[in-house]
Amino acid sequence: MGVRRSEIVRDTKETSIRLMLDLDDNKVEDNKIDTGSGFMDHMLTLMAAHGNFRLDASCKGDTYVDYHHSVEDVGIALGEAFKEALGNKAGITRYGSIILPMDETLIMAAIDISGRAYLNFDVSFYSEKIGELDTELIKEFFIAFTRKAEVTLHFNEIYGENNHHIAEGCFKAFGRILAQAVSIDSKDPSKIPSTKGILD
Repeated sequence: MGVRRSEIVRDTKETSIRLMLDLDDNKVEDNKIDTGSGFMDHMLTLMAAHGNFRLDASCKGDTYVDYHHSVEDVGIALGEAFKEALGNKAGITRYGSIILPMDETLIMAAIDISGRAYLNFDVSFYSEKIGELDTELIKEFFIAFTRKAEVTLHFNEIYGENNHHIAEGCFKAFGRILAQAVSIDSKDPSKIPSTKGILD
């Protein structure tokens, strides 16, 4: 198994992003995340900590418009980084799932690193914003990630009341299921986990 690390540079007329992801460096205390949105920084910090990933991410975006482009493009860059870091996906566990409690909230999440992009996001928020961030952008982030990482991703809010807790539950669960799915299967660390011999 080689180094599972990726560095993404993405420059558009709307955002400028620099992102580094290392799936096997667990020095999460060194993570540096600055997306231009304090709430999104908090969510990505939680995701990386619960996934045990090294993540540096900076985004300079047109936040004078709103946070849509920044959140979506960070999702794109993170999805690209995961796909690149995994290479041909040899040796990975492939699947991850969790039912995660966050105070009064309960979130179910599951992932298949399948090579096929699909998102089911059955999560409801009860206000338009959390801090400065439009709550609808949380789904947009996961749409962008799913498309670029080429994974099947499911979220289900079993129940919840507090919007911050619902979002936090999703991102903590996201980190946990990613960690499971990218972990190396000790039984055969060179095998691609598909009867087709390819994950595509």
